Amino acid sequence: MFAWSVGDLRRVSRDIVEHRLDIKPGIKPKKQKPQKMSDEKAAAIKVEVQHLLDAKVIRKVKYPTWLANIVPVKKKNGKWRMCIDFTDLNKACPKDDFPLPRIDKIVDDTANSQLMLLLDCFSGYHQIWMRTEDEEKTSFITPFGTYCFVRMPEGLKNAGQSFSRMTSKVLEPQLKRNILAYVNDIVVISAARQDHISDLAETFTNLRKANLSLNPKKCVFEVHKGKILGCLVVDGHYFPF
Repeated sequence: MFAWSVGDLRRVSRDIVEHRLDIKPGIKPKKQKPQKMSDEKAAAIKVEVQHLLDAKVIRKVKYPTWLANIVPVKKKNGKWRMCIDFTDLNKACPKDDFPLPRIDKIVDDTANSQLMLLLDCFSGYHQIWMRTEDEEKTSFITPFGTYCFVRMPEGLKNAGQSFSRMTSKVLEPQLKRNILAYVNDIVVISAARQDHISDLAETFTNLRKANLSLNPKKCVFEVHKGKILGCLVVDGHYFPF
């Protein structure tokens, strides 16, 4: 079956961010033709769709003008990941030029800290709303119905920029001081060991105000080393891996 861990998702306020699909003028909607799939894949998709419905990440839709196929991808552990082929929709959307931080600068700054905390947002993209009028543009077809996303899915163009825009607002007082963030990779850094508890308290307070939830099973607390953006940071040094 599919890997899943959404549960009862929180929602970041629309006043902070919502994902928009500003379709380029003159672009006509496209409907992809349904693809055949095995009984095993169809059964796995049915389970995944029900989880998404229960978590209120998607909803049923009738007569969509945009329609994308599901692409089941098997993971190393044998479970299935449900990806959506947003190729046509992504081509129709302009690029969001919201600036992303430099990865090398983030890794350098992390290596200079005495202690760090690696944060993992709980199904982070799904905590961001889709703009209401754009929801049905994300419609996708399954063997048993059509659905669209109410929350921002992975695979959409500019999804990373929307998440970065959210973190820049939520964590603005801390960025580059005791927080480093690249899209949904967030690291709390403490230049001095004695400041670590207060750095954590400030971070959790700001996350709570924004109603942004974390996955405690994937957060790593009070460490001198960790995997960050393709590098292993160990006691002031980093190594690509």
